[in-house]
Amino acid sequence: MFGWEFPPFNKGGLGVACYGITKGLSNKGVKTTFVIPKAPEDAHADHVKLVVASNIKNVSIKEIHSPMAAYMTNVEYQERIRHLLLHGNEKSKDEIYGQDLFQEVERYALRARKIAENEDFDVIHAHDWMTYKAGIAAKNATGKPLVVHIHATEFDRTGGNGVNQYVYDIEKSGFDNADVICAVSNFTKNKIVEHYGVDPNKVHVVHNAVEFTNFNENAQKISGNEKIVLFLGRITLQKGPDYFVEAARKVADKVKNVKFVIAGSGDMMPKMIEMAAEKGLANKMLFAGFLRGEDIDRAYKMADLYVMPSVSEPFGITPLEAMRNGTPVLISKQSGVSEVVNHCLKVDFWDIDEMANKMIAVLNHSPLKECLAEHGGQEVLKFSWDVPAQKCIDAYKSAIEKRGGK
Repeated sequence: MFGWEFPPFNKGGLGVACYGITKGLSNKGVKTTFVIPKAPEDAHADHVKLVVASNIKNVSIKEIHSPMAAYMTNVEYQERIRHLLLHGNEKSKDEIYGQDLFQEVERYALRARKIAENEDFDVIHAHDWMTYKAGIAAKNATGKPLVVHIHATEFDRTGGNGVNQYVYDIEKSGFDNADVICAVSNFTKNKIVEHYGVDPNKVHVVHNAVEFTNFNENAQKISGNEKIVLFLGRITLQKGPDYFVEAARKVADKVKNVKFVIAGSGDMMPKMIEMAAEKGLANKMLFAGFLRGEDIDRAYKMADLYVMPSVSEPFGITPLEAMRNGTPVLISKQSGVSEVVNHCLKVDFWDIDEMANKMIAVLNHSPLKECLAEHGGQEVLKFSWDVPAQKCIDAYKSAIEKRGGK
């Protein structure tokens, strides 16, 4: 299995999903070797064999200076590039998106081939575009079947505007070379069928789940005089933070004792801080930064309502995390998770008035809030990682059969 991040060395939901899937596979008796670009020498996980690609020897690659860091996603890379263009020197401004990032992907692919030649395995599983070249290299070196997993497309990350052709080409190459494709939702399946010309029969839908291990279900909800509305996620175009701020202004006009918390990091944070100030929300909106571990659950427990206003969300694990904590949830209809959860509120991301109305309804009507919390907490119990793990196993079997294996 090739991935770009793995907890605790992760920056977002991709690593969380990879951890959950491998844990579910372990429960099903499947042994997994998980390959990541870089990690501390003592990195390990009890249920999976971790292989660090940067430690592989006998691969001659010219070292380059790159703004790409370990576990950095495409969106974060773009944020770094924007910073270099705005504040860097002339040399740094030459480090464009189409060169250094893809050198890192090529470096990973070369090492992946070497790893594949020395590991014993039955099937290759590659997560998202950064690892597709690695998966293809491993397939070409060994003849083993390839399953690619798509968690977010370039159309999701960019909103369909300014799609990077090189990233698109890597994604399409991954889909074309895969024996089976796993998509995190029907929303995503339809997108790759439409934009990449993929045969729908080649795609298996594997919805994500949520982790309950080490979760303190007995922790108490945090109470106080002020009501809290939470946004937790990457502060990027894809996640719709600007729609959250727009709705917050309308809510603040109707609910006086309310605070809005934005937890996360991303390229749109400066813009959101400025936007909040312009709308008179400086004393109503708090920016908590990137949260990790137990702090995430504390944030959910602090909130009276969690809002995910994503513009294009292939799945979205955060609403399940909120429901796990007994927090009412409002999500956009443009999300994969909306396909599988019922005990929550749903709204089109662009409908600011309706988003604000539903936020106000939860804050002002305790019975609604309690109903969503109770039934949402019961519903989320069905989201075990064993379920998507079994669907991955089915995908593996299908891929092996297509390659003429047993």
